[in-house]
Amino acid sequence: MSRPSSAGPGGNKPCGKQQQQQPPHAPSPAALLPLPATAGASPPPPPPPLPPPQQQQQEQQQQELASLFECPICFDYVLPPILQCQAGHLVCQQCRQQLSLCPTCRGSLTPNIRNLAMEKVASAVLFPCKFSTTGCSLALHHTEKPKHEAICEYRPYSCPCPGTSCDWEGSLEAVMSHLMHAHKSITTLQGEDIIFLATDINLPGAVDWVMMQSCFGHHFMLVLKKQEKCEGHQQFFATVLLIGTRKQAESFQYRLELHGSCHRLTWEASPCSIHDGVAVAIRSSNCLVFDTATAHLFADNGNLGINVTISTCCP
Repeated sequence: MSRPSSAGPGGNKPCGKQQQQQPPHAPSPAALLPLPATAGASPPPPPPPLPPPQQQQQEQQQQELASLFECPICFDYVLPPILQCQAGHLVCQQCRQQLSLCPTCRGSLTPNIRNLAMEKVASAVLFPCKFSTTGCSLALHHTEKPKHEAICEYRPYSCPCPGTSCDWEGSLEAVMSHLMHAHKSITTLQGEDIIFLATDINLPGAVDWVMMQSCFGHHFMLVLKKQEKCEGHQQFFATVLLIGTRKQAESFQYRLELHGSCHRLTWEASPCSIHDGVAVAIRSSNCLVFDTATAHLFADNGNLGINVTISTCCP
């Protein structure tokens, strides 16, 4: 086990089970068995794949149709509801809000004129994800495109450090370099079994403690967050994030343990990807949650030590 290291306070998905009990041994959680399949008609088989030449021709036609909807300002796609200038030129909703004249003909953008014909065409077009340049190969109906892009694995990564106003964005490969240069106060420990020591847990207000753990060729961000859930009632949230994709996160398991003289509190789960972040883990209760009284039960002179163990999942 690595030596304890303190994580100082910063600025203001998995499923698991949380249990508080008497030592020395915790009962194993009940296994979740798959539900039996319900009887009913089988879904229709998928259509047979198109021959390569015909498929290539169809993809080219889709690309040509999609190009008709390119915004001349941001080069994203103009999606319904589609508005045009008096001469028929299109601009996406986001860019139109910042313009008074059409960027193509310099004509007026008012009054708002709907282009219903292009909206009907858009319903028959599959639009590439806007992160296609970084690797996403999906093409989607315009109603599905915004929802997909909000969670696309190829979208830029935001700074995962909680409690800061950092607005950095970049590739997954650049995340660790950013953290080391822009957030130098974060301590990094090596090994699959460490102690995350959060100091001064009695500080008032919302506080974040952050530490990095490196093992199995990956980096994990350990986060303890204190915030007020309702007036006068503070709660602690502890979780682990993988500096990696959601798919990579599924390959790992983590365990958090609080030890006291007569009690032990344990939480086991798979780590979230930093694409999801701490806020998602808290909203869905996918983290170790305990109140101030429980924190004081396990704390020593205002410092709280959390045993963190990372392991790989069996295939």
